[in-house]
Amino acid sequence: MAAGTMTFAPIIPWPLLALAFVAVLGFTAWTCMRRVRSQPLRTWRPAALRSAAVVLLLLAALRPGWAGGQAQTATADLDVYFVVDTSTSMAAEDYNGTGTRLSGVKQDVMAIAEELAGAKFSLITFDNKATVRMPLTQDATALQTAMTTLQPQNSRYAKGSSVTGAARLLKERLAAAKQQHPGRPALVFYAGDGENTSAEAPAPMDATHVAGGAVLGYGTGEGGPMKETADPDAGYVKDKTSNTPQDAVSRIDESQLRTIAEQLHVPYAHRTGAEPTSDMLGQANPGATTAMTHDGPGRVELYWLLALAAFLLAIHEPLRHFTALQTLRPAMRKEPTT
Repeated sequence: MAAGTMTFAPIIPWPLLALAFVAVLGFTAWTCMRRVRSQPLRTWRPAALRSAAVVLLLLAALRPGWAGGQAQTATADLDVYFVVDTSTSMAAEDYNGTGTRLSGVKQDVMAIAEELAGAKFSLITFDNKATVRMPLTQDATALQTAMTTLQPQNSRYAKGSSVTGAARLLKERLAAAKQQHPGRPALVFYAGDGENTSAEAPAPMDATHVAGGAVLGYGTGEGGPMKETADPDAGYVKDKTSNTPQDAVSRIDESQLRTIAEQLHVPYAHRTGAEPTSDMLGQANPGATTAMTHDGPGRVELYWLLALAAFLLAIHEPLRHFTALQTLRPAMRKEPTT
């Protein structure tokens, strides 16, 4: 075991651990002082052993350890931008059967975040307008919360959207991050269906500060209907171009998506729910992603020794009850005398 400084990595907040220590030690002292003078030693010893076992478990919860060895750790020198289409067409039910396209995006975004753990993440969405839903942060929980609450735009407010509606905002964010941290690469993962409903031609995407990433396409050529809102009981969007309105159908436009991929200098991947995340990450700029991990200082965990000691103390209790039960059995089996 390599020698080093002892460190702690508590599994629950320090204040709660301190409060638990005080409560256990206080209760133990009160119990022992109450019994030690008035009762035999054997009556208060079990209580003391139980309390000692709890104290050892609390010490184990501190996760003490010595610095030593090596461990593979993730570096934070990578920015990952998720640019997600939230227009009404992302509610189309043609992903992996009848799932919505946005549900596929949510799965892929969280899978990518898990693979690139340690990076900083930002979420930008666009429909009629582009919005920064989450600035760059290492908090993966915040990203998960943002993705969980993400919904397609209500069809009532849809006024036509451009597939590159987030181009300007993304460019600004990339430039600002590059100015603050010049040496940190940025990956961009664009997720959408390529359906352009704006009257204007899509503005080109700028790849100036993009080190890698991918354009992820959702939907099918056959298309699917889409609900007006995220409410499960909502009706479907209607195509009112004919005299007999029917359910509108949205179809993926892969040519638009491939154009965006060319502009960003990243690969395009059609996502249907059947492909593993590693397929798209393998093409997302291997140099940037493989540099995510490195060998750094390790840590020798000691909590298991405390947990083992607590177990040895606690096992005394069931053994004591088992012995008492074995003593009572012969007496219980005796026939009553007349």
